[in-house]
Order: sequence, then C-alpha cells, then structure tokens
Amino acid sequence: MTLLLDGGMGQELRARGLNPDANNAGRALLDAPQAVQGVHEEFIHAGAEIITTWNYSVTRQRLGNANQDGTIDEMTEMAVKIADDARKATRKSNVRIAGCLPPLRASYEPNDQEFMSMIEEYSEIADHLSSGVDLFLCETMSSAREAAAAAEAASKFGKPVWVSWTLQDEANGLLRSGETIEEALAAIDQISVEAVLFNCCDITAIEHAMSLLRGKTTRLIGAYANAFTPIAQDWKRDGNKLRDLKDLTPEEYAEQALSWCKNGAEIIGGCCNIGPPHISQMRDLIDKNILTTT
Repeated sequence: MTLLLDGGMGQELRARGLNPDANNAGRALLDAPQAVQGVHEEFIHAGAEIITTWNYSVTRQRLGNANQDGTIDEMTEMAVKIADDARKATRKSNVRIAGCLPPLRASYEPNDQEFMSMIEEYSEIADHLSSGVDLFLCETMSSAREAAAAAEAASKFGKPVWVSWTLQDEANGLLRSGETIEEALAAIDQISVEAVLFNCCDITAIEHAMSLLRGKTTRLIGAYANAFTPIAQDWKRDGNKLRDLKDLTPEEYAEQALSWCKNGAEIIGGCCNIGPPHISQMRDLIDKNILTTT
C-alpha cells in the first residue's frame, strides 16, 4: 500500500498573492485563513490521504524576526484548526493531519543550537499541535542532530512520529550537513519513529538515496521532493530571496515517484512547488496500482 501526502503549501499561497516574504510565511494563518484552508481542501480533493499543518515558519526565531513574538501558541493552534476545518469541509474523515515540526532556524542550514534547547522548543510546538493532529512530521531536517531533537520531543505525546531529512542536491546521498544516511538513522535509533523520509531536495537526490535507505531500515520509508532548481553544497542564503523554480509537470513528477516506489518508498507526496495537479496525477497512478512498492 502506498500512502499519499499533500504537496507544498507555500508556493500555492504565493500563487494567490500571499507570503511574498518566506521568513514571514506564517502570516497567512492570520491574514488569509480561508486561503490556507482552501489549499488544504484542494490537496484533499486531489487525493491526499495526509495533509500537513501550515506552521512551517512558526518558530521562536522566525516569529521574532517578524516582530510577532509571543504568538507561537495562537498561530500553531490556528494551523491545526484550519487543517481540521478543511478535513471537515471535504467530509473526508479518513484524511489524517500531520503536525509539522520544522527547522527551528532556517531551511538547509544545520542548527548549532544546544541539543536540550532544541528539544525544549520542539516540545512547545508539539504541545500546541498535539490535541488536533494524528501524527508528527519532523520535516526538512538538515542534520541528524536536529532531527533527533524534534523526534525526541514529539515522541512524548503518544502519536506516530515521522522524520524527514533534506539531502544535498548533488545526489551524493548526504544530508545538507554532510552527514551520511547511516549517521542520520543512528541518531534516532533509540527513539520511537514510525517512518523515515527525504524531502525538499531535488528529485534526482531522492532517487539516488531511496534504495540506500531501504537497505538500512525496516521502518516505513518515503519521499516528497521540491521543484526548485538545485543548489550547490556551498550555497548561501541571499536575504529572503526565494529560490528559483523549475518546470516539473505532474506527469514528470509522477514518473520520478514511480522510481522511488520501485526502490521501496511506501509514502510519497510533494514539497515546494508540487501542487494539487501533481498529487492528483499520483493518486490516479496509485489507484491504478502503478505507483506501488515492490
């Protein structure tokens, strides 16, 4: 059985004129909750079985940078409510909600924060998510250490925990930190984690790493790539400039997902710039028993 995640919320909101500043993307929760709910509903109608709460940028540091200190509880809980409202509106009670545990500082940059401090921050986020989500998704983890902190915090709430690392785009099988898949798995070895995935990296990076992952764990595995142009190992953030996008049709993306499934992926979906049409195409292939694990 192949589980289907949703796609990327951020780019869908930007297509609607929202979130021009990636560092303040959480503002849509306050400024346009109906738009956020609408995107969730589109992904559900496209066939997603799991939707992810839109609190990716709702962290202490990012809220502080946006002069929104003290709103993490309100915004995180609002993200859960909006996702639940979308589920109710579509009358798809079988759709599960994944609570997002994002990078605490910035995407693609390993966090050098003290380990217990990371656990404290992740515990705060997980606490605000816990009452309304069905599982926790620790996503876009650039290092083994931050992923372990997020998973450790989430594991205390009695719900399934999934961990998803982001890989270097060179298709070398390494995390953004330069760590190996073996090191990433070792860091969560003693934590109750149901599934491990790769996300927010180039489709070729995932294709290369998926078979490696299948051979090293008995957990559920999966992937959801982005449609950004690849970046080099020495890439540096340019303020709040958004990354360049590349054209990736639903058919092309589904073809890549097929290769992941052949290499053992049981969970697939999309990240940045992978929209409802991509999810719909994968849903169609899953229903036709084309996108299935070997």
